[in-house]
Amino acid sequence: MSTTRTRAALVLAAAAAFTGVALPSASAAGCSTAWGSLPESAVEDGGGTLDDVRAGRHACYDRLVLDLDGVDASEVSYDVRYVREVRKDGSGELVPLRGGADLQVLVHTPAYTGGGAATYDPANDAEAVGVGGYSTFRQVAWANSFEGESTLGLGVRARLPFRVMVLDGPGDGSRLVVDVAHTW
Repeated sequence: MSTTRTRAALVLAAAAAFTGVALPSASAAGCSTAWGSLPESAVEDGGGTLDDVRAGRHACYDRLVLDLDGVDASEVSYDVRYVREVRKDGSGELVPLRGGADLQVLVHTPAYTGGGAATYDPANDAEAVGVGGYSTFRQVAWANSFEGESTLGLGVRARLPFRVMVLDGPGDGSRLVVDVAHTW
């Protein structure tokens, strides 16, 4: 770093400290997460089964992944949006979520076989995936699978930008990916 840039950075840091303004961290400064917070959906054929739900932490966002077996990525049908409250499929019962905002993740894929055997059934619906210590996620709750649709409630720190992607694999399946940014 040049001497001029070093001095400018020191002056900026001193001014921020004096005025109480927080500077973005180095990791936040490199994040490109201008995704928005409006609903995202795709209406396709759907099908297959929901087999697993997992989460991961990244430098700029937290990630939720739904593993879908037997459905090509081009056929995944979903609706992801912020809602006032998440309701259980079938019963309409409230799914309480921790955090400042509720993100509903609905996939037009059942979590059961044609014979009715569960393909995804977490041990604890309220804590379907452990997200303790995550920057943005506060809770992942299972909201049931009914009439070919499966719903999860994602409690997040605040109404932050998110993006939705569908990825191929593994095998004959695909993955629905929901990333929620750490910051605006």
